[in-house]
Amino acid sequence: MNDHSFTQVTDIRPVGHVDSRCGKVEDMPLGGLQAMIRLAPDFQPALLRISEHSHIWVLTWFHQADRSVLRVRPSKVNPDLPEYGIFAIRCSSRPNPIALTLVTLDKVDGCDLYVTGLDAVDGTPVLDIKPYYGDDIVFSPLTPHIPARDLTARAANLRKLALRHHGEACLGLELGVRIALLAEEHFGQLHSPALTVAVEGDPCLADVLQGLTRARLANPPRFSYMASPGAGSVMWAQNGRTLRIDIRPDVDLALARSASPAELFRLGAETAPGGER
Repeated sequence: MNDHSFTQVTDIRPVGHVDSRCGKVEDMPLGGLQAMIRLAPDFQPALLRISEHSHIWVLTWFHQADRSVLRVRPSKVNPDLPEYGIFAIRCSSRPNPIALTLVTLDKVDGCDLYVTGLDAVDGTPVLDIKPYYGDDIVFSPLTPHIPARDLTARAANLRKLALRHHGEACLGLELGVRIALLAEEHFGQLHSPALTVAVEGDPCLADVLQGLTRARLANPPRFSYMASPGAGSVMWAQNGRTLRIDIRPDVDLALARSASPAELFRLGAETAPGGER
C-alpha cells in the first residue's frame, strides 16, 4: 500500500517582494492595482526574454492571511452570496496562502517588473513568476456566478475584462460594457449556456460582447453578429425571456462613458416565460 502521508515542504524561498502603495488587505480594491515586483539580484538572469510576454502569472505568499479558514463568504465582493469552501473560490484565507494573479507586464527595468492588476499588498513575498500562454485560456468555462453587489464595482470588472479581450478603449467597448451590465441585471450570469446574444452594428461592439459573454458561434450556438452601418442593437434571450437593447443615434465616446442608460439605449419589452409581458 502506498504511503499517503504528506511530505513537509521546507525549502521554498521567495524570489522577491511586492512594492505597492496599498499596505492593508482591507484597502486593496477588487481587480488589484499597478505595482512593482522587486526581484532579488540573484534572480535577474531568470528574466531573460520575459519582456516578450504581455501578461504573466505571479505567485505570492499572502502573509497576512488567516490560515485556519476552510469556508468563506466572498463578503468583499458581495456579502449576500453564499459560503464556499476555500478550494472552490479564490480567497486570501487558506491553509497555504499561495495566491495566483494574472497581471499585465508593463515594463522591465533591471530586477524590477512594473505590472498592472496585482492584488498583493506592499511587502508581500513573491514565490514565482510564470508567463501567460495562449493555451492557458478556457474560452467558455462553467463557473459559479459571483457578482459584486456594488454596481460601480461590477461595471469596473466588466470593463477590465473587455479591455483584456478587445484591447482598445473605443466606443464599441464602452457601449458593450454598459449593455452587458444591463443584461447581467436582467439575466444574471453572462456565461450561462442558456443565454444567447445577437449583435447588429459595429464589429467592436460585437467583439466586446462575445468576449464578455464567452458565447460561441456553435457548440452550443449562443452568439450571432450582423454588420450594419446604423447605431446598432443587441438582442438577448434566455429560457423564453428576451431583452432588446437599441443604441440611440449620435452616441459618442464621451456620452457612452457618462450618460445614463436611458440616454444611451431604448429597451425593448422583456418577454416572460410562457409569452407573458
